[in-house]
Amino acid sequence: MADATPTIKTPPRRSTPLEDYALLSDLRTGPLVSRTGSIDWLCLPRFDSPAVFAALLGDPDNGRWRLSVVGGAVVERSYRGDTFILETIWRSATGTAKVLDFLPPSNRRADIIRRVECLEGFVEVEHDLRVRFSYARVLPWFRPVTVPGSGDETGLLCTAGPEGLLISGPLLQDTTTPTQDDELPGTDLPAASGGIAPRLTGTFRIDAGEHRDWEMTWFRPWRKWPRPDDVDVALADTEEFWTNWLAQLDLDPLYRPQVARSLLVLRALTHVETGGIAAAPTASLPEDFGGSRNWDYRYTWLRDAALTVEVLVNHGLVKGAHAWRDWLIRAVAGDPMNLQIMYGLGGERELPEQELPHLRGYENSQPVRIGNGAAAQYQADVTGEVMLALAALRDAGYHDTPYSWGLQTALLEYTIENYDRKDHGIWEMRGDTHYFTHGRAMMWAAFNEGIRAVELHGYEGDVEVWREYRERLYDEIHERGWNEELQTFTQTYGGYEVDASLLALPHTKFITPDDPRMLATVARIEKDLVDEGGLVYRYRTEAGIDGLKGDEYPFLICAFWLVEQYAASGRIDDARRHMDELLKYTTDLNLMAEEYDPDTGRLAGNFPQAFSHLGLIRAADAISRAVRRRE
Repeated sequence: MADATPTIKTPPRRSTPLEDYALLSDLRTGPLVSRTGSIDWLCLPRFDSPAVFAALLGDPDNGRWRLSVVGGAVVERSYRGDTFILETIWRSATGTAKVLDFLPPSNRRADIIRRVECLEGFVEVEHDLRVRFSYARVLPWFRPVTVPGSGDETGLLCTAGPEGLLISGPLLQDTTTPTQDDELPGTDLPAASGGIAPRLTGTFRIDAGEHRDWEMTWFRPWRKWPRPDDVDVALADTEEFWTNWLAQLDLDPLYRPQVARSLLVLRALTHVETGGIAAAPTASLPEDFGGSRNWDYRYTWLRDAALTVEVLVNHGLVKGAHAWRDWLIRAVAGDPMNLQIMYGLGGERELPEQELPHLRGYENSQPVRIGNGAAAQYQADVTGEVMLALAALRDAGYHDTPYSWGLQTALLEYTIENYDRKDHGIWEMRGDTHYFTHGRAMMWAAFNEGIRAVELHGYEGDVEVWREYRERLYDEIHERGWNEELQTFTQTYGGYEVDASLLALPHTKFITPDDPRMLATVARIEKDLVDEGGLVYRYRTEAGIDGLKGDEYPFLICAFWLVEQYAASGRIDDARRHMDELLKYTTDLNLMAEEYDPDTGRLAGNFPQAFSHLGLIRAADAISRAVRRRE
């Protein structure tokens, strides 16, 4: 167990706990809706676009859309089967209602649909809409309009520069018939004239057997206004889409609910048009409540995306992997020597990091950052991660094209060109560069997979040179990455600290899980980085290697790596016990953030986090394999 656990602050609760949020997705964007019906985070038209609702990082006036039952309480919520259709049951003194929130993935536009059904008695539904474009820096122009294709239904048009939203549904009070001189309830907007308004509110009665639908659609305001969906058709299509997608995958009954939801999350974070995979749908959620470790994760990290492809291939989804491979070829393009560790969802290279001082931050954690300066870092492990993913595709029968194999040979040339270069490591340290042992092992893996492609699949390449570099790395890592005094691999060459990323060494094939040096390293990690609940810190922040102020909470993927290592090295009972403990840190919807704060019992960091869900899937798979071997 860890000798010294970092001191963790216990913040006053001002922000909605992350575990109270649900993710919605249409494979373009990923809004978060709270347990009490408030969409507090929404970026349009895609994950890495500016936020329209930013209350998650501030307060309601920074943008939200809340539908709630007056005087009611939420008694139940769940996803409908294996979908991202959220069902929330409200109960009040007068009746019971069900709220459905979803985004239709089949549409070629960003739509949010919200339906309220009264199941018994009657309910009054309160509507509170506050649109704020560009992370609450721009108030839109509001004006009432006749919704296209609806006869005389009144909707609300919100525009600001290149952004437009059309909101349809019962936006006026039930008893109100707008005229030239009427005002929209909750605003100072005359129904016919329009203007700038801070919010739109209304209350609507719904009786048993009735329902009301609201829809919000993003579009470019100089184009034709969009027509609302047929909600019944959109609902059926959305359910069919998610159910059919998951049905393609091979799922072991062990941990099936959690693995299924994690696979769905990975799919939900994959942009349908570009193939880019977002690391998370959120930005600047803190790794330390009240601290400054607040980063934007709405981009495609080569590492995260590569690991996503690996787990999808391992579960039988080979057909859809071409989208990511094509994205990779486009992003790297003809200049692999200028490889980045991350890109925008469309392959954009410019991701400038900036601060938004007008937002107070989640739990007052500042600064609030968008963009990510780590895009300019050199991280030695990235080529290995990509080569492992492409090898998994190849081994599964999905053969390379001349372009994809040409990219891989170029990546190996890039690795040779940067052989002597120190890096920032997998955790994107913002201090000095080092030779990180994990990164050097991933370089070894890159050459190893290139050699395997030639030897097993008949591809052409400079295999003799690759063998030379592979052997040099093997000897170097065992000599410089191993501390004989401590009997462990270390975080950096010549160092005295361990790092949870060392748990991933067997994944590279550099070392087996039961190798004595690996087992000794695991023992040291258990001593230095594992807390009493089995949670794992990435590294000891007090060592000062990361160049950042403050502490951070345990990282969930690191704990899942430990489970995977236990299972692969024969410690099956330990693996299952730790896995059962970790599953307690998922939400009621089986979602996970980046971290978990054991002192406050709250999720922390960006949410939901692809890395954490990847770790869960791999840990579950490792346990399933180990159980089958034992049987």
